[in-house]
Amino acid sequence: MTAGLFNRAKSVKGVRMSKTSLWIVTGLCSLGVISVAAQEKPAAKLDKMPDSQVQSLDSARACSEDIRLSSVVALVESDGEPVEPLSSERIAEQMVNAKDYGVIGDGIFDNTAALQAALDAAQQKGPICYLPAGRYRLNGSIVVPAGVTLSGSSGGVPHSEHPIGTVLLAFGGKGNADADPLITLRPNAVVRNLVIHYPQQKLPDVVPYPWTIRGDGEMCQVLDITITNPYQALDFGTKWNELHIIRNVFACPLKTGLYIDQCTDIGRVENVHFNPNFWTRMALEPKYPGGDIKAYLEKNLVGFKIGKTDWEYMSSCFVIFPRIGFHFDDFGHGPGNAVITQSGADICPVAVRVDQTQSHAGVQFVNGQFMATIEVGEKNKGPVKFTSCGFWPVPETKEQIVKQGPSTLMLTSCHFAGWDSKGEGKACITANGGRLVVNGCEFMAEGKKQIVLEKGLVAATVLGCLLRGDGCILNNSDADVQIGLNTSH
Repeated sequence: MTAGLFNRAKSVKGVRMSKTSLWIVTGLCSLGVISVAAQEKPAAKLDKMPDSQVQSLDSARACSEDIRLSSVVALVESDGEPVEPLSSERIAEQMVNAKDYGVIGDGIFDNTAALQAALDAAQQKGPICYLPAGRYRLNGSIVVPAGVTLSGSSGGVPHSEHPIGTVLLAFGGKGNADADPLITLRPNAVVRNLVIHYPQQKLPDVVPYPWTIRGDGEMCQVLDITITNPYQALDFGTKWNELHIIRNVFACPLKTGLYIDQCTDIGRVENVHFNPNFWTRMALEPKYPGGDIKAYLEKNLVGFKIGKTDWEYMSSCFVIFPRIGFHFDDFGHGPGNAVITQSGADICPVAVRVDQTQSHAGVQFVNGQFMATIEVGEKNKGPVKFTSCGFWPVPETKEQIVKQGPSTLMLTSCHFAGWDSKGEGKACITANGGRLVVNGCEFMAEGKKQIVLEKGLVAATVLGCLLRGDGCILNNSDADVQIGLNTSH
């Protein structure tokens, strides 16, 4: 790791370094930069360093290895003599301060043109366009040029309950869901470390707005962002894209949380959390208008809308109260495939809806939690797999799993806590098409149908499951069905 960091540091403007150098990299919180330290010489050299520099090194070691080399602030040569620290002027050479281009963070002035001018300048003078703490009204849309980072002032993920950093107030596109997005990211552009709020959004009379952030090209990145009340939050499907990175995003989307489509190389989505709390608990004006947000979301929200993608890696993604938690389909560019871990959909009618996935890959959920129904549709051809997942009912839950169509559904080491909430005689799993594998699963509700196999099924295996009661599996199909080594008590 040290050698790699050394080689990268040599390219930073104004840095003098030899391979025998002991060097310290310290991040600036105002840039969202993280600290790191690397040592090329034995620790014995530390006795020649001033105490303040030793403390800096100790502090740096405790920080993440993630690094923004544009924020190098000190170097120490191998003989223990410090070189001249990088001045704020040298650090400023790596960024553009949007204040210098006329932005005003008073919540009143329209900053659209001024912020765009700063972003355009960052393409030549940056690559960072730094937007200091403040509340910046935008009546229009902005474009982050290729390779440029729009960075707010937060050192981590900002919360709308504590909006003391950089806040964008979105007014543009009201009433027109198809207007230009608030922020468009060109290839390799980044937006990070800020809060976005729609002051004129209402409930229950929700107003359509265009997408908040759209990726257009390869390796667009959305990092450490909170969006209070977007109508449509993250769009990585309208334009061709690949290698997108979406990490640490928190929002209360009202129609669509994240849309992925037209992705031709592996996208990565990590720690994306959709919850009304980011609107209902916010400390921005005007306050949350009140109303039954849960009822609205359960009729309107799709948390994760996933079409064509090769592949998609998703982890720690969550949505509560959606109409559909995760929806897979062909939205005009072909179906996709995805591997999803440590994720879930909570308190909703449909947690996962699989209408279409790629026939050779499908979709896999591992270590997921779902408080609603899983539906596999009639057109899906790709394999659907749930491994080590937990399922709970809501008051409206009938079946936990409804399997249709020609694809294969595999359930391995899962547990089902309840179903048939209204006592209508529904089974936990109903399958009437394709193939079904249920292996090592536990069914925890006694006195209810657990697996029903209907005509149209091709084959099924139910092996090594913990069932509750006799006659838990009902086979009405004419399929090749193998059942064995299950318990019923």
